[in-house]
Amino acid sequence: MAHRMTQAFAKEHKLLSVFVTAGYPQTQDTIAICKHLQDAGADMIELGFPFSDPLADGPTIQQSNEVSLSQGMTLPLLFEQLKELRPAVEIPVLLMGYLNPVLQYGVERFVKDCQEVGIDGLILPDLPLTEYEEEYKDLFEAHDLKTVFLVTPQTSAQRIRQLDDCTTGFLYIVSTASITGNKLDVDEQRTAYFRRIQEMKLSNPLIVGFGIHDQESYEKAVTHTQGAIIGSAFIKALQHGKDDLKTTVHTFVRNIRPSHTVESDT
Repeated sequence: MAHRMTQAFAKEHKLLSVFVTAGYPQTQDTIAICKHLQDAGADMIELGFPFSDPLADGPTIQQSNEVSLSQGMTLPLLFEQLKELRPAVEIPVLLMGYLNPVLQYGVERFVKDCQEVGIDGLILPDLPLTEYEEEYKDLFEAHDLKTVFLVTPQTSAQRIRQLDDCTTGFLYIVSTASITGNKLDVDEQRTAYFRRIQEMKLSNPLIVGFGIHDQESYEKAVTHTQGAIIGSAFIKALQHGKDDLKTTVHTFVRNIRPSHTVESDT
């Protein structure tokens, strides 16, 4: 059977991946939100495990981390919740977060638990490439976990090819050098950056993240890539619609990609 991420990238349309902080807005909302995202038509989910010092994240995601942690979310609790994931959700789900909580939890225990609950891949932005190659590559692959690395506008062509060689899921194309949550203005310079990476003919799919917040920025971002990731804008929607999660999630996804329906792929 093909890996869920391989199946996702085989779809004819551009992908929509949505980031949500685990345990937000309420501790027990994690699986319900994942199910609503799938039903609304999202292609992939990035589930952030909260950390007390998320340096690369903007204030919206930082605040969601703080709320989740204050309500008692931990990695052991998250993995307990994720035992209910695969009976309800078929699309790819990746865990995204910082390396420190993984090290505290124990890397071998972490990847084993990921495999047991059906996690498809990992995005660890502060994991050094050399450390990954020397210590974790074989371990991640042995547990069927796809690895995603990030590319920024400042990343050299040589470095991009190194990251592409080590990536087994997709390359996360960071649209800007700033933190998450800033709105994406796809100007000529940024378009040239997307086009430059596209023209490198890399082996992995390209997904744009940081600053995608509405239908217009999504459509611009996917012109030169296979899809886009939305995070802060979705967290903001959850802040305002936490009393009716299903309606909030469906409305959000429909507003980003109104022409797409789940049924259109069946």
